[in-house]
Amino acid sequence: MQIYKAPFWLPWVYPSLTWHKDRSEKCLFLTFDDGPVPDVTEEIIFILKKYGIRATFFCVGENIQRHPQLFEELKVEGHRIGNHSYNHLNGWATSDEAYLQNVEKCEALTQTKLFRPPYSKIRRSQIRALKYQYEIIMWDVVSRDYDPQVSPEQCLKNTLKHTGNGSIIVFHDHVKAWSNVRYALPRAVEQWLSEGYRFEVL
Repeated sequence: MQIYKAPFWLPWVYPSLTWHKDRSEKCLFLTFDDGPVPDVTEEIIFILKKYGIRATFFCVGENIQRHPQLFEELKVEGHRIGNHSYNHLNGWATSDEAYLQNVEKCEALTQTKLFRPPYSKIRRSQIRALKYQYEIIMWDVVSRDYDPQVSPEQCLKNTLKHTGNGSIIVFHDHVKAWSNVRYALPRAVEQWLSEGYRFEVL
């Protein structure tokens, strides 16, 4: 089953995690995971700049070290930076000690108080260890741009369908997602702007 929207019960089960923002505000929060990646991240920066939008980029530490100038460009353009671990670790498959060390290694580069667990997989023990240092950001809508079975048209349609006031929306600045992102992102932004939404960073 393809999930585009976080099930309604998840915020009740994990109340210390941030799943969305104020539902009374006609405001959206675009987020991008896994970068920075040459060409892809640069094109996303260009699209966002065209519409005067700032977003939040949850960066992988090893990608920051590979592409430091691109990471600096994100900051210069006014985008918010989040920690996405150093090696994009699956918290369910990683010991707490190794996971926390990996997050800390990324923090040395990102200098942020926002953290998003890769794959949206994090243990309760890891949450307990991190929640006082970070706002742990999950998502309200995931575009599934990374899924080869999702066409660009489906990516756009389903992202628009599930987005509402306060939504935290996930795209990816990653090569495997690019064909969907370059189609869906500008079209979605134009639709949201026409509906009167504004965009903010987390």
